[in-house]
Amino acid sequence: MRCTHCGDNESKVLDTRDLQTGIRRRRECLRCGSRYSTVEKLQTSTLSVVKQDGRVEEFNREKLLNGISIALAKRVLPSGSAEKIVEEIEEELHKRGREEISSKLIGELTMNALRIMDRVAYIRFASVYRDFADEDDFREAVEGLQIENTLFSTEQLALLPPDHSTSRRRGRPRKS
Repeated sequence: MRCTHCGDNESKVLDTRDLQTGIRRRRECLRCGSRYSTVEKLQTSTLSVVKQDGRVEEFNREKLLNGISIALAKRVLPSGSAEKIVEEIEEELHKRGREEISSKLIGELTMNALRIMDRVAYIRFASVYRDFADEDDFREAVEGLQIENTLFSTEQLALLPPDHSTSRRRGRPRKS
């Protein structure tokens, strides 16, 4: 590390702290005695996304964040939910240790995360990702979630209102 004051390469580390973004080191220049801080970050390899048509493009975090944010629009969730999903997906992709990742994998990871977090957002994202052609595609996706809901307890709101085949009169009760 070069000293910020004299430009010399020789320094000693006085203090080291782990941060979420990397490692912060407090340094002292051996030549001029100035002190300065550095943040060291592990350099990760860049991810490439292989599209379904064979094209390869660089992984775009903002593109994924935008798609998730659209799916989560007007949903009551903690702030930063979309960012959290993107971080988890990006971490999972780096854990796999490959530089080229299929767009299908990214889509599936995103849908899994959204299904756990918010089923309505999952349906929104899936309708674009899977290119639903008609209402039957929507119905199948919703029914799949309803079956999953009966198998696994969840605290999310129901996607469809319960089916009440008997109609009820609203308002005041009738006088006898």
